[in-house]
Amino acid sequence: MAKRVSRVSKKLGLKPGSVVYVGAERTEKVNINIIDYTEREYQEKIATTVEECFPFKDSPTISWINVDGIHEPQMVEQIGSHFGMHPLVLEDIVNTGQRPKMEDAGDYLLVVMKMLYQGKEDDGLKAEQVSVLFGSTWAITFQETGEDVFDLVRQRIKRTVPRVRFMTSDYLAYALIDAVVDNYFVILESFGEEIEKLEDEISENPTMESLEIIRSLKKRLIFMRKALWPLREVISGLERTESKLINPSTEPFLRDLYEHIIQVIDTVETYRDMVSGLLDLYHTGVSNRMNEVMKVLTVFTTIFIPLGFLAGVYGMNFDTGISPFNLPELGFRYGYLFFWGLVIIVAGGLLWFFKRKKWL
Repeated sequence: MAKRVSRVSKKLGLKPGSVVYVGAERTEKVNINIIDYTEREYQEKIATTVEECFPFKDSPTISWINVDGIHEPQMVEQIGSHFGMHPLVLEDIVNTGQRPKMEDAGDYLLVVMKMLYQGKEDDGLKAEQVSVLFGSTWAITFQETGEDVFDLVRQRIKRTVPRVRFMTSDYLAYALIDAVVDNYFVILESFGEEIEKLEDEISENPTMESLEIIRSLKKRLIFMRKALWPLREVISGLERTESKLINPSTEPFLRDLYEHIIQVIDTVETYRDMVSGLLDLYHTGVSNRMNEVMKVLTVFTTIFIPLGFLAGVYGMNFDTGISPFNLPELGFRYGYLFFWGLVIIVAGGLLWFFKRKKWL
């Protein structure tokens, strides 16, 4: 993931609606892909100039213009100017730190959301901002990079004939937003598998690696929650809007989309609780292991205390020639064997006592 460089300072002192890119520093070329279709016809092209997008504004066909890259504000401004977008809308598009939002501008609708997907690394959760705008016969998506989750939408448009469903721009916009939401389920499924596997590992053998994974999971779930909670308001706003751009036939799909985002949020909250439970389970496991170690050490210490006492007593330098009471066992023929027999009896007696008390 590209290193994020804050450029908020560049906007200080500028008038509202100034189109200044705020986000990760990028140098790759901006790509514009255009899909234009009717019920029976389909064409796809890569635009080499911004001007190639302009004829599709008033075209009777349905057009989807996808812009990969918003780090060139001039290009975004050119497209926005031709399609009649307000400068404040363009300002939101190029600000990658924008909170998910929905805005009804009359002639078009804007939806800003976070597109999440798994990175190449096991614990990589990548995020980028995607802005979906649609008018009467067109839809435009602005993305940070060329990596997205829209391939299934492209295939459906290309292969479905006749394209009755896709013959309204609001349904096309719904399909794009739905693709982003569906991918949340894919990410959550991988989280669920990771949590289940981690629970088994912690139950058997909690390690510092397990603790690092728990912390990583918690961080990713918090990050995901921040992207999802505002999106609930966005979908709800789309569902309740009285815009003429939303057809009655699309409203049931938007209601279903709202139910999906609620389900995703509920799952995230559940997983957050489970991860907190894993953290408690880890600390409990570590504490139990420490208790077991301390119990074993205490048993050994308890056994060796009387043995040490016996060794100390019989290690004293008394002379039995002076008095028969100066360790009379030193004069025994089998005194050495007597000592070890006493040691074994004491140690064995203590082990039997601990077993009987179920301390071992």
